[in-house]
Amino acid sequence: MPVAAAPLIRRLRLAAGLALFAYVVSHLVNHALGLISYEAMETGLTWALVVWRSAAGTVLLYGAFATHLGLGLWSLYRRRTLRTPPWEAAQLVLGLAIPPILLFHMSGTRLADALLGTTPSYARTMLFLWVVDPQAGLRQVLLLLIAWTHGCVGVHFWLRFRPWYGRVSQPLYALALLIPVLALLGFAAGAREVATIARTTPGFAEGLVRTPAPVTAEQRAAPARVFRLALATYGLALAGVLAARGVRALRRRGDSIRVSYPGRREVVVPRGWSVLEASRFGRVPHASVCGGRGRCSTCRIRVLGAVRDLPPPSVDERRVLERLGAPGNVRLACQLRPTRDLAVVPLLPAVLAPRDAALQVGARHGREREVAVLFADLRGFTRLAEHKLPYDVVFFLNRYFEAVGSAIADAGGLVNQFTGDGVMALFGVERGGDVGCAEALAAAGGMVARVRDLSEALGDELDAPLRLGIGIHVGPAVVGGMGYGQAVYLTAVGDTVHVAARLEALTKDYGCELVISSDVAVRARLDVSDLARHELTLRNRQTPLTVIVAPSAAALADRLTGAGGRVETGP
Repeated sequence: MPVAAAPLIRRLRLAAGLALFAYVVSHLVNHALGLISYEAMETGLTWALVVWRSAAGTVLLYGAFATHLGLGLWSLYRRRTLRTPPWEAAQLVLGLAIPPILLFHMSGTRLADALLGTTPSYARTMLFLWVVDPQAGLRQVLLLLIAWTHGCVGVHFWLRFRPWYGRVSQPLYALALLIPVLALLGFAAGAREVATIARTTPGFAEGLVRTPAPVTAEQRAAPARVFRLALATYGLALAGVLAARGVRALRRRGDSIRVSYPGRREVVVPRGWSVLEASRFGRVPHASVCGGRGRCSTCRIRVLGAVRDLPPPSVDERRVLERLGAPGNVRLACQLRPTRDLAVVPLLPAVLAPRDAALQVGARHGREREVAVLFADLRGFTRLAEHKLPYDVVFFLNRYFEAVGSAIADAGGLVNQFTGDGVMALFGVERGGDVGCAEALAAAGGMVARVRDLSEALGDELDAPLRLGIGIHVGPAVVGGMGYGQAVYLTAVGDTVHVAARLEALTKDYGCELVISSDVAVRARLDVSDLARHELTLRNRQTPLTVIVAPSAAALADRLTGAGGRVETGP
């Protein structure tokens, strides 16, 4: 497959998957109506049929199913190795398990309606699955859970690199749990209601299975024959893909290359494999948050020796590398398919979170960026900790870090360091200093509010209400992944960081919650003409710095919503 065609195929597979996921969502919501009554389910089914059994809906649904399944089998064939991360393996197994169960369900519903001329009916389906064949009902439950899990995992790994996803992931997770639970409860409630009516109403069950015209035994067996034929076709297709993988492996057995890693580890793989596939095959730990799709850059490597003989990067790989500012000997392991032996060094720890993937710029490739830096300190913590047991201190700090950390994340920032009771955060790493200033001010207001809530929640355990001192400055800083081994994290160094720390310390001198540099107010387009300002000469700085003293961080953050004063912090 040409490299240029890969993004198109991924987008096509994603579009087909989203169409199928929309169908599953509508199906589950319809099931949940059983908590009202089975008549509500029938009404919901009527409206669903208008969409999904129309000519356009039929083409969309079956086209999406065939496309998603076909591209899934193609993706299985294209894999050089089946050694994959657990989440990727689970996604693959769940996807392959869906067609057999779905074909059985379709043969008893839509196919049976088409061949026998019956009208779609929730009551008939529920009576069959609940009373006549409970084992089929269990298969239906299994299908719903597998399809829903497969779809949710796919949506999660599609969205997790979006800057806003972290702020909505918890509500979406709650919905992912709530929707199938309500659907199963609704289906059970509707089925019990239909079963009761069938027992107490003569002729009700017979009416549900009555066909418009007499049918023969052979006609009634037709849906089952079609199901067996479709299942056999799917089984042959899957077996054909696995057989083709075996033939390909045999043909390439003698044409191999050697990939060397630090620690004298070597992996021999067929020519044409990517470096990431070689790592997986050789069980070499290698970061790859996006699963090897060239989106996250966490699999990047440094190639040792000459790089002129390597295949040139594709357009997509070049775009990622240019965004990172990577030198010529840095490549994406998932995209590089070497044609000769080579030695590489993975640049990032093998275990990374999606947020790290989106923001890290490389342990050895820091870049100067315009960022807003926030420092915060909890006033009186030493005195508070003196009279508490170590366990209580740890419990309190974790609650405190959760409060301030969530406020920073919700505003779009990156929690950089927790030191004692102090916090350092970066804003605008990806979107620049203007947006970063607005995000930092919004975070300061949120931090104060959440610490106030924490103080009220702890109540009698505190001698005095909790108070924060916060300093914010904006300017150039060297941002990069720094540390050693597993302790590599994104941080910033430079004068901007030192100034922000000094401004936080000034909150004690001025008896206020927040001190910001005048540059922060200007970059956030914030009117601070009514607030006190001071011109200071800080240590190791020749140029005086003008600072703004804000008694209330929340009040200053509220000004961001004023007319023309808000720099959007969302994506």
